[in-house]
Amino acid sequence: MVAPPQRVAALLLASATLASGWNTFTVPHTDGQNDTPGLLSVLSAGNFTANSTILFKKGITYNIFTPIKFPTLNNVEVAIEGNLTYPADIPTVQAAVASSTYPGAWITFTGGTNVTFRGTTDPHWGWIDGHGQAWWDAVQQNNRPHGIAFSKINGGAIKNIKLWKPIGWNFATSGAANIKITGNKILAVSSTGSFPFNTDGFSAGGTNLTFSGNHIENGDDCLTVGNGAKNIHWTDSYCANGHGLSIGSLGSGGSVADVQNILIENTVMVNSLYGARFKSWTGGNGLARNITWRNIAFTNVPFPIYVTQNYYDQEDGAPPSDGTTNNTHIQDFLFQGFAGTIEDRPFVEGSCVSDPCWYAVPGATGKEVAILDLYPGTATNIVAKDVFAVTETLAPVRVMCNATTITSDVGFKCWDGLYIPTKAGF
Repeated sequence: MVAPPQRVAALLLASATLASGWNTFTVPHTDGQNDTPGLLSVLSAGNFTANSTILFKKGITYNIFTPIKFPTLNNVEVAIEGNLTYPADIPTVQAAVASSTYPGAWITFTGGTNVTFRGTTDPHWGWIDGHGQAWWDAVQQNNRPHGIAFSKINGGAIKNIKLWKPIGWNFATSGAANIKITGNKILAVSSTGSFPFNTDGFSAGGTNLTFSGNHIENGDDCLTVGNGAKNIHWTDSYCANGHGLSIGSLGSGGSVADVQNILIENTVMVNSLYGARFKSWTGGNGLARNITWRNIAFTNVPFPIYVTQNYYDQEDGAPPSDGTTNNTHIQDFLFQGFAGTIEDRPFVEGSCVSDPCWYAVPGATGKEVAILDLYPGTATNIVAKDVFAVTETLAPVRVMCNATTITSDVGFKCWDGLYIPTKAGF
């Protein structure tokens, strides 16, 4: 027999403690039952939405069988000291995502100030299990949930959260400001050879965000910086198997881009399709400026430095004409301190679903350390310096660059040919 809502609420409130004006609410758990409704019942009554800790207790695996949408929180810590699990069956998750009440992510923060979402450094606890393997094996891409939306939060942190086989799209910080994102771990790694599509690590939107000490193994962008992002600092992290440290894509459908003051540094890239990557759509508008990738160590990376203003969806056909009068302008880009090995042996990356693969670059040899695919009159002060690379086959390292598209020294001879550093490259 299911307890009436009033009794559930009473039981939940009974699990809270009050000390020195700070409330601690321990989320209750019932084996085999969905633990989300009880939590939402308390939050909807306005309890523990300020000056509180909402605690998922160590030693318990909580059943988050339906999405959690937090109300506006002020001075609140959500502590994942136990483990959380999604439903293991695909149809249950799909039904929730297809519902008209789906909040946009499985765990959604909708606003507030001084909010912390934290896990634990205990290697056995603080995990969120998405059961993504079944989705990847089935190549199931309908009604997939996004993971964690930390939206419109001003001040706070995301730290020590650990994700195990998330289905897709992990952390997003749309509209957030003054947030520290540290010590998180994403393990979106298939154990069967199937590919973990769209398991993006961090989608950085907002202002004054600091990412440090994060560990990501996934099948899409490790970091992607979206439109409107300003003052983003990413450092001291590890990325494997994915699609790199990306800005964009920007300017889709002629939209106006505004991305400024981005520093990405001190990161190890392993078996990643890209190292540093910028992508904007033909026909876009606006400006991306003052963006630096610095001290990037890479191993088995086919495209260590890749900039394109001609991004497009390959499934829609041929790339657009370069005769457009509009493009997202880029200014003051620096790629400094890149060192590692270029994967130049024949391979097919797991996200390839077309022939040629969506990431194919016409004319590329696979040995390029840098590709600058630019439009004339739209790129200013793009420099690559202190770049040291070898190919896996020990073939000479090359570049792709059209000298008619940029007039300044890019740090190497701007041509489709061997990598020859120039004055700005030292």
